[in-house]
Amino acid sequence: MTLDRLETLDPDPDEVLTAELAVSDDVLVKAFALGPGAELHAHEHADSTNVFHVLEGTVTVIQGDDEEEIDAPGVVHHERGVAHGARNDTDEVVVFTASLCPMP
Repeated sequence: MTLDRLETLDPDPDEVLTAELAVSDDVLVKAFALGPGAELHAHEHADSTNVFHVLEGTVTVIQGDDEEEIDAPGVVHHERGVAHGARNDTDEVVVFTASLCPMP
């Protein structure tokens, strides 16, 4: 599969758009596009590991009480049960994928 589907994700400011790229019994790969000022609120997956792959832009990653700016290309590993989210503090669109294993 190619990432051509990401080209259709063109969020407005404060908007989060998503697309499922791969779904099976044991993995979910989902794309996120965050417009300027948009936020994917912190949440957790008690029984799954989550990995962000930053493809475009700079995203502020929230992990527990910590925040860190991650530039593309970048990878962020979220342990099971750790609250995590993402925010776009820039004027450009941010695109990243999230891989969730195993499926909850």
